[in-house]
Amino acid sequence: MGKRAIISVSDKTGVVEFARGLVELGWEIVSTGGTYKTLREAGVPSLYVEEVTGFPQILEGRVKTLHPKIHGGILARRTPEHLGELEAHGIVPIDLVAVNLYPFRATIKRPGVTLEEAVEQIDIGGPTMIRAAAKNHASVLVVVNPSRYDEVLQRLRAGQVTEAFRLQLAREAFAHTAFYDATIATYMETLAPGEKFPPELVLAFERIQLLRYGENPHQQAAFYRDLLEGGVAVANAEQLQGKELSYNNILDLNSALELVREFAEPTVVIVKHNNPCGVAQDRTVAGAYRRAYEADPVSAFGGIVAVNRVVDEEAARAMLEIFLEAIIAPDFTQGALELLRGKTNLRLLRTGGLEQASGDWRDLRKVSGGLLFQEADRTVFDPANLKVVTRRKPTPEEMEELLFAFKVVKHVKSNAIVVSKNRQVLGVGAGQMNRVGSARISLEQAGEKARGAVLASDAFFPFADTVELAARAGITAIIQPGGSIRDQDSINLADEHNLAMVFTGMRHFRH
Repeated sequence: MGKRAIISVSDKTGVVEFARGLVELGWEIVSTGGTYKTLREAGVPSLYVEEVTGFPQILEGRVKTLHPKIHGGILARRTPEHLGELEAHGIVPIDLVAVNLYPFRATIKRPGVTLEEAVEQIDIGGPTMIRAAAKNHASVLVVVNPSRYDEVLQRLRAGQVTEAFRLQLAREAFAHTAFYDATIATYMETLAPGEKFPPELVLAFERIQLLRYGENPHQQAAFYRDLLEGGVAVANAEQLQGKELSYNNILDLNSALELVREFAEPTVVIVKHNNPCGVAQDRTVAGAYRRAYEADPVSAFGGIVAVNRVVDEEAARAMLEIFLEAIIAPDFTQGALELLRGKTNLRLLRTGGLEQASGDWRDLRKVSGGLLFQEADRTVFDPANLKVVTRRKPTPEEMEELLFAFKVVKHVKSNAIVVSKNRQVLGVGAGQMNRVGSARISLEQAGEKARGAVLASDAFFPFADTVELAARAGITAIIQPGGSIRDQDSINLADEHNLAMVFTGMRHFRH
């Protein structure tokens, strides 16, 4: 008895050549619907599934392959007992299953798709055949990826279908169906939200690209996209030019984009090692870039730039003055693109408009042996809830500056301190083990420009020492969450120096 394969694919890539190669090796092909039509039109002999089952497809095609003559042929072990049972029931063993599934992902990405349309693209027979073949991989080859067709044919011709290869194909098959089901579950979650943190976490991500390496050259890495998050994000941005993005580029681009989208006014952010080193606003993108660069010219070299407006020629000329790794913006004018093309390695990413808030609320972080899952820190505090705790109230100008600085400090690694004036960050203290250390760094960086500036802290002051440093440097107003048992010490010291201090009641730790 010759070998039999069942082929039923939505993605027809290479299927005719694959089926023809099997026929040339003496295999018999069974196929369904569109696959059967494709093979017959190409002159590849094939049995229609009804000829095998003796039963017509029913329920508008919902039931075609769910039959003992299909699944018995797939699931039978090649033992005398199982083969005898197949013979008794007139079932021919199936030795290869080549199946890929209904295009559910493509369907749900279509604008205006209805739930009914999506549901009709939930494959039932396909996953069942795949799982059956993968379970019985010792006897059945299961092929879900068209890129495997040539290798399968080569191995069959050479008689080199090893146990290891069978197991590899089975693993791919289970991953294929698991991903398919995860996509469906994630889609259903958008329509009928369930428990925010379910007992069993299902994630559906597709690989965008393999990366040259991870954070360091000795680490391997890849970049994945959330299947159902179609909003403005680094994962969805279009790269217009430049070298392939690195792992660290992607991290920095994400940090820069998340910060710049906090602002409605023309704003430029420069990020280095996942912290903003320059943030500024101005009437023009070029002006905002120059002010962001001037905040820390040393750190800006080799940085990542994010802009919340279209990059024009004037801004492009300014950005060409130093080495930058990447620029991410809603768009670039044609003149800006022509100028920036002169630096062929400079990565340019276009996001489209930033007006739409990101729907990606999940913040995931891997730890050894587990996964931390929290809501992303996207909450915008209500200025009406701010509490002035000192005798002196901030002036309207100081209050606007405090709000600007607090938005920036939210995106700096804890412990975090930011000094700013005239919508320009002057100093950043990031990631220190104590808050006064971050304050020293930010104030030292600001230097004499700190006089008349404001200071923002991502969390409360455990001691009044930060207030003392700020007063000596000439800071006029401070914004911090409040909540320390020693808050009154800080308030009293601020009053002594005639500083205005505002509590937000909301901290922004960033580890």
